[in-house]
Amino acid sequence: MRLPTSRDPRCPFDPPAELRGLPPMSRLEFPDGHLGWLATTAEAARTVLGDPRFSARRELKHAPVRFTTPGETGRPAPPGFFGAMDPPEHTRYRRLLTGQFTLRRMRLLEPRIERIAADHLDAMAAAGPPVDLVSAYALPIPSMVICELLGVPYEDHEFFQDRSLRLVAAGGDVARATADLGAYLGELVGRKRAEPGDDLISGLTTDLTDEELVNVAMILLVAGHETTANMLALGVFALLETGTPYEEGAVEELLRWLSIVQLGAPSRAATQDVEVAGTLVRAGETVALSLPVVNRDPALFERPDVLDPARTEARRHLSFGHGVHQCLGQQLARIELRIGYGALFERFPGLRLAVPPERVPLKQDGAVYGVACLPVTWG
Repeated sequence: MRLPTSRDPRCPFDPPAELRGLPPMSRLEFPDGHLGWLATTAEAARTVLGDPRFSARRELKHAPVRFTTPGETGRPAPPGFFGAMDPPEHTRYRRLLTGQFTLRRMRLLEPRIERIAADHLDAMAAAGPPVDLVSAYALPIPSMVICELLGVPYEDHEFFQDRSLRLVAAGGDVARATADLGAYLGELVGRKRAEPGDDLISGLTTDLTDEELVNVAMILLVAGHETTANMLALGVFALLETGTPYEEGAVEELLRWLSIVQLGAPSRAATQDVEVAGTLVRAGETVALSLPVVNRDPALFERPDVLDPARTEARRHLSFGHGVHQCLGQQLARIELRIGYGALFERFPGLRLAVPPERVPLKQDGAVYGVACLPVTWG
């Protein structure tokens, strides 16, 4: 089986139909010919993500979809790309960054996030309906927040948003986008070393080399806005299309039900023979995960295909990963989503789609699932 990449437009929030009803571990043919595995249950996914016998190292893994240009797979991650490293290399970077993303520090950002959301809602109200919620609201909020946190000038947002999109789009020119972002961040790091500010990049200049700092900043910049922006817009689409009222506590259920990180990411390579959910994975084989299916595991969630904001077990989802590579920015993302959804529906209680749902363009072929635009109206 090849990994399915298309969803039924009549059921835009559900995983691809071909992935439903599979055993916990299924044989998966990778684009380069490698024969690996696909994990589709929470038990199997937790084993793959949490067992140290599975490696995140890029040079050991095979990509389940073609996201990179030819020649990039099989190479070790460059200094700073900690997401594609194992301990102890990964541990060093993680330790430097963990203190920057504690729940306490993220909560200190709440007033600023509330102000950013309010300003964009004011602009939407002034412009009048209809508006594209992606460009008017969902994308600017996390982009501004991560820029301020890292010390990246927001006036350059169109450049890094474009390059970030290319990095997560299937078939995109990843090498060119990486080079462009690297050159931009290299100049920024040089300025931070000369004139440090009160930001994350400046705070790391004493601990990391230029190359390390550029790559760490690239990961945080891309991950810090691309995923949250897609989650904000797709979550609003889901609530409006299903007729589900937004309520406090809905964030975890939306994260579970939508599972925007798709197409086999993250994946791991077995460094020795490991049994996963009764299946023997041989050393050298890559296991990809289908988070949209994992997060609807009936063994973990009652009526898993139902969007239920009151669901008490929603926090069991694996949308932020599991194990030592669990998402650093998950608390920031939760706060942005809670404020973003809450402020939007409080300001525009009559919010609704401005086009039929089948005309909302889906972004199906990238690592992050979402909508290209979301026309909405109110009043």
